[in-house]
Amino acid sequence: RLVHLDLKGAAPRAQYLEQVLPLLRALGATGLLLEYEDTFPYTGPLEPLQAPHAYSPAELQALLSRARAQGLDVVPLLPFPLQFVLKHREFAHLREVKALPNALNPHKEESLALVKAMIDQVMALHEDLQWFHIGCDEVYYLGEGEESKQWLQQQDNTPEKLCLSHIKAVATCLASSYPTVTPIVWDDMLRGMSEETLAESGVPQLVQPMIWDYAADIDVEGKVQLIEKYQRCGFSKVWFASAFKGATGVNQSLTLTGHHLRNQLQWLQVASRSPADVLEGIALTGWQRYDHFSVLCELLPVAIPSLAVCLQALENGGYSEKVKENVEKLLGMSNLEIDTYMSTSLGTFPGSNILTLVTQVSFYLKSSVDELLERNRYVTGWFSPYHRKRKIIHPIIMQHFQPDAVSLLSKWNAVVQDLQAAMEQVFHRCAIEEWMEENVHPSLQKLQQVVDDLDEA
Repeated sequence: RLVHLDLKGAAPRAQYLEQVLPLLRALGATGLLLEYEDTFPYTGPLEPLQAPHAYSPAELQALLSRARAQGLDVVPLLPFPLQFVLKHREFAHLREVKALPNALNPHKEESLALVKAMIDQVMALHEDLQWFHIGCDEVYYLGEGEESKQWLQQQDNTPEKLCLSHIKAVATCLASSYPTVTPIVWDDMLRGMSEETLAESGVPQLVQPMIWDYAADIDVEGKVQLIEKYQRCGFSKVWFASAFKGATGVNQSLTLTGHHLRNQLQWLQVASRSPADVLEGIALTGWQRYDHFSVLCELLPVAIPSLAVCLQALENGGYSEKVKENVEKLLGMSNLEIDTYMSTSLGTFPGSNILTLVTQVSFYLKSSVDELLERNRYVTGWFSPYHRKRKIIHPIIMQHFQPDAVSLLSKWNAVVQDLQAAMEQVFHRCAIEEWMEENVHPSLQKLQQVVDDLDEA
């Protein structure tokens, strides 16, 4: 049971992750799937790939040795097709389609040299790896570059074969230097391919596919048939991938635990009906962005109750009152809400204060400001945009809503200050800035502006 930490946005400080590891272990995790992206401390020609908040080698080594001490396997994930690399000017010449940083040109020798250099640097910081996830999902635009178009004009060449040869090249790159490490790939590019195409490619002997589906109502029968198909093609083992957050809305700020719990329960059904010995494990994904360029979705501390419920359901083969009580005890929460976003109970788990404050902001900030500015008749009738622009207001009208506006502003400023302080313990400044600009500033600035306009008027 691997917990996926997606570090391509709001990557937590290393100290915070170290605090969380014992909790993950106690909840039933047996490993971590670490999607470093731009937080890995790349060196040499790869140094431009590092974000300013990337982990230092020392931080990473401390985190990895802490994970080992907790008995957690670590599986690194390098998300080929590499959007975070191809956006850089230094690597833009390796794009499949010149204008788009979506896919690596599979025909250039330099592409494979880049893949190898990245794998080597990641491997150098890890010990005793059993698996290495090489991504390969949603490789849109592969086949649309000029060289690929020429390649596809040759007899018997197809987009499927191009995709498989790319996967094979990356997997071989890993296997030739690290023969004891098994590559894992996302399975979405493979699902629609014929058994014959897959079997002939040689890919099934090289990799283990990770079948992902984050829905609350998986097609269980369809998944069982897919696993059987993969087995017939020659894949010896498969993985499942469920989700504990980051799969229900691109700009979601709170996690609906019930959705993710149902997702795990469905995967348990798939597991119970799958052929024996085919399942290697499950990764509980926790996406932090839908892709490298999208906004942030739920922050890790906000989703810990969902992760706890999901892990415990998988470990116990289902969800019951006893499992719920165990989760509440481990999180220090008196009442765990599964089917609403409302977390009324404070917890004692690392970052629980962030969950409480994010809940307040998500539920009440925008609605309270809109209530005052768009549904208060004194504001809409006597302090409209027309009046505000000209700074006109009847003094008696001010008494009807200025005190409310000032008190609402001071209340929210205090909440946001507390949230800022809580977030500073867990995140770097860039993540806090982004979250605040997306979720707080639009409403707070509107309110501040009205208070300022009232003062001037």
